[in-house]
Amino acid sequence: MADNIQEIFWKAFDYLGPDAVVTNESHTLNVADKIVLPGVGHFSSLRALNRSGLREALLRDTSLGKPFLGICLGMQWLFEGSEECSEVAGSGFFNGRCRRFPPSVKSPHVGWNSLTVQEGSRLLRGIAQDSFVYYTHSFYAPVLATTSAATQYGLRFTAAVERQNIFGVQFHPEKSGDVGLAILKTFCEV
Repeated sequence: MADNIQEIFWKAFDYLGPDAVVTNESHTLNVADKIVLPGVGHFSSLRALNRSGLREALLRDTSLGKPFLGICLGMQWLFEGSEECSEVAGSGFFNGRCRRFPPSVKSPHVGWNSLTVQEGSRLLRGIAQDSFVYYTHSFYAPVLATTSAATQYGLRFTAAVERQNIFGVQFHPEKSGDVGLAILKTFCEV
């Protein structure tokens, strides 16, 4: 599954034109113009960022203003942590912890769902209200003042978040058709 996601992600960036490099080495991040942290899996998998030295490199580069986009698990990393694996810390760029969906809804949340886009979003500029994007996740981030889009699935949660050079989306833009490609293109132009 992860290889399939990576292939789709590569195809999206290949279509858009920018050079993209997959790395687990912090020195590669130093020369990158932008950083994308996609993620599929359990929150505990983020331990690999600590072991590889990427966590410190990501924190350093984002504090210097380098544009950063976290996708799905990558967006959840932007928060303080997740009840999915409480012993692994998120980056803390945004307040709050990711929580499991309530038992009243089927989990994981898989499929298309709409976006309620907040006015002034830089990442989602030009994205029509109620556009549909593709989700697959069991944990959600709280709605904050920095939420740039929300959606509803049993409860209202953050679909996209942004502050200065840091952006995150809970959905998978690489699997979200033209809307997703438009969002990735906007990030490439930030």
